[in-house]
Amino acid sequence: QVQLDESGGGLAQAGGSLRLSCAASVRTLRPYAMGWFRQAPGKEREFVARIEWNDIGTSYYYADSVKGRFTISRDNAKNTVYLQMNSLKPEDTAVYYCAAGTWKSTVDRLSRAQYDSWGQGTQVTVSS
Repeated sequence: QVQLDESGGGLAQAGGSLRLSCAASVRTLRPYAMGWFRQAPGKEREFVARIEWNDIGTSYYYADSVKGRFTISRDNAKNTVYLQMNSLKPEDTAVYYCAAGTWKSTVDRLSRAQYDSWGQGTQVTVSS
């Protein structure tokens, strides 16, 4: 289990930006794929973004709803993953969760089941 500590949530206006951080208590992030999910009130937790490292380099995945607006990145020296959120919309309002997991070949890449460890979540509220 990896301990994950999210920060950076808060209130933003529509069209604004926020950056979420996820600090991992590991020696190196390299064995882990990292993801961001979100959960709005009364809704299922949904995939937002994923970053993974493999033999060919770094791969990025995004939900269609955030593609072109959100960017996932990492800082290896700090064992930290970020989610830069631009052009925020009221529908982006949710609790955002960071997750870490090792690759599971029998599970869909974008599924929650790919992840073994979850952060406590950070609230993002976007006003119109």
